[in-house]
Amino acid sequence: MTRPALSVQLYTLRDRLSDLPALARDLARIGFECVEPHRWYENPGEVQEALSAAGLRAPSAHAPILDGAAHQIFAAAAELGVETVIQPSSDPELWRSSAGVEELAYRLNQLVDAARDFGVKVGYHNHAFEFLESEWVAREGGEGELTALDYFAQQLRNEVTLEVDTYWVAVGGADPVALLRRLGERVTLLHIKDGPITSDASDQVAVGAGAMPVEKILAIAPHARPVIELDDHRGDMLEAVRASFEFLVGRV
Repeated sequence: MTRPALSVQLYTLRDRLSDLPALARDLARIGFECVEPHRWYENPGEVQEALSAAGLRAPSAHAPILDGAAHQIFAAAAELGVETVIQPSSDPELWRSSAGVEELAYRLNQLVDAARDFGVKVGYHNHAFEFLESEWVAREGGEGELTALDYFAQQLRNEVTLEVDTYWVAVGGADPVALLRRLGERVTLLHIKDGPITSDASDQVAVGAGAMPVEKILAIAPHARPVIELDDHRGDMLEAVRASFEFLVGRV
């Protein structure tokens, strides 16, 4: 199986987005073919121009599709060539009950047909709260390692995909490798980040320099596109991205 090309979430490099053409050129020189753009759906034409000039494309992107502007976002995605539009987060309160998780899944399921009209798919990206706020899973008969994200996946239409942020899974107390094994091909994108597995985002480091079982994560989901991301970092962010790419490129 040929793994999809490495990508990078441009939220990581948000301080450089004021000159997206220069940033795109820097990323292309590192060796990237793909990016996950940040702040893109209000000016998709400009983003497309900057990425195309550097030989980059954007197969996935985050956007708040549950906030009432889904059709406009899907149209922008089609213009930019985005294949999967990912809801980046949700209300943590929803994860405190099975009913809340079902409500979130229902709302995402309702967007599938509209997304298909624009030739795109819908996805969801997790943080740690999906695991930290869901003690009800054990109370309501969860089976062993079953998490609220497992339950959520069961409620989703087959067309809805998951982008699993493996670091936040670990911070939330779950095993990212076991979770990926259970979710299987439902997961088409992986946020790959590293660090000491703490809730302090500034503790995050270049991939390969922390405590995450990166190679096991990659091995269990060979079909999923790895997307490098650092939410924060105490050093130079572009250099951390470069080091992450160099660590991963020989392993994917």
